[in-house]
Amino acid sequence: MTDLSTAGPFGLNALGAVAAARRIEAGDITSERLVRDYLARIAAREPGLHAWAFVDAELALAEARRLDSTPRKGPLHGVPIGIKDIIDTCDMPTGHGSPIYRGDCTGRDAACVAAFRAGGMVILGKTATTEFASPWPGDTRNPHDPARTPGVSSSGSGAAVADFMVPAANGTQTGGSVIGPAASCGVYGYKASLDGLDRGGIRHCKPTIDTLGLFARSIEDLVWLRAVETGRAAPPAMEPPARPRIGIVRTSSWHDTEPCLRVAFDVATRHLATAGAAVSECALPALFDGLVEDFGVISGYEGVMALAAEARDHLDSFNPWNRERVEQAAGWTPEHYEQARVRMAQARAVMDEMFAGYDALLTPSLPGEAPVGIEGVRPSQFNRLWTHMYTPAINLPLFEGPHAMPIGLQVIGRRDADDAALAMAGWIDARLRAGLGTVPARL
Repeated sequence: MTDLSTAGPFGLNALGAVAAARRIEAGDITSERLVRDYLARIAAREPGLHAWAFVDAELALAEARRLDSTPRKGPLHGVPIGIKDIIDTCDMPTGHGSPIYRGDCTGRDAACVAAFRAGGMVILGKTATTEFASPWPGDTRNPHDPARTPGVSSSGSGAAVADFMVPAANGTQTGGSVIGPAASCGVYGYKASLDGLDRGGIRHCKPTIDTLGLFARSIEDLVWLRAVETGRAAPPAMEPPARPRIGIVRTSSWHDTEPCLRVAFDVATRHLATAGAAVSECALPALFDGLVEDFGVISGYEGVMALAAEARDHLDSFNPWNRERVEQAAGWTPEHYEQARVRMAQARAVMDEMFAGYDALLTPSLPGEAPVGIEGVRPSQFNRLWTHMYTPAINLPLFEGPHAMPIGLQVIGRRDADDAALAMAGWIDARLRAGLGTVPARL
């Protein structure tokens, strides 16, 4: 994997979120100094990566100076974070990756942004997104190899965190828009349960699918970011079982995986068994193979409803994927939509029953390495099932493939048990790191 630490200025921006917060609390550094190093990194690297939709250096520095002079508000006080540019920020424009909203500022914060501000974090800027978070690529590049895709649609968030432009960022996922970019860019990514993080105030939100997520460079950072976003002074103490039960889920899409992913999967499985986990194959019932069409119906129906005004007035400005989705949705009736929702609810009930026998599931994040070409987006066949099942998912970036690109494995937890899922991901991450010796492990 490319040694990003040698590319451009590299100082305090090497710190993760928790490490930076501890040094600020100890008085070793200030938020202003930390933010300056991140801004320097952005100035050096952004022209080639296009990870940001908006950054106002003076606004960020002013907020950092203000926080340096105020009492500590939360566990990540003074630490910067990037916000996906489909999420409103009161003092910055929200462009949605669309010419329709270029420069548009609503003057309000979405609930998740308000929570970060209340916890004393610095909103560094808006990370680049594809148009209305669709799976149609934008201009963002993969920091490990700019000739390759960073994934979609939270492209900028994944790339910015991977390139040490910011220690953390948020994103949203409909299909695979958090886990995909995290796996493509080689960072830790967490997709919440449907309401595991507050989705309030996010425009164009598909109500039964779109889910918030977070990007960081460690599980510890994800755990503390979740604490801040949920208004807690500290994360709850969660201890995984002494011998956790881990189900290995290959899914019916296993035939699409690359050899390097299969090797990573087998290596991880062996190390976890050696570390004391009760590891067993978990085959999904045939019911789940039949949900592919339902995924499309629900996502498309709710997506077109969310963008009804924009489609009516600005359809010509839509990218080809969004235009096609509008045309396709014309053939779906409310009955099609309700039938798909019923089948999905039935599948969730089955998934809940399956988790009676497991503490976590392990499955691929993507079929393999990020492909060459920013238009070469990986399909989300290993992600969308978990989005629609409302289960928390965490990407572990512990391997790299033959082209020195990240390979990710995905930890899945029981729905609405996000803290336990992150604890299990931490247990798995620690055991694999100890077993692999060198991380990321080259395959």
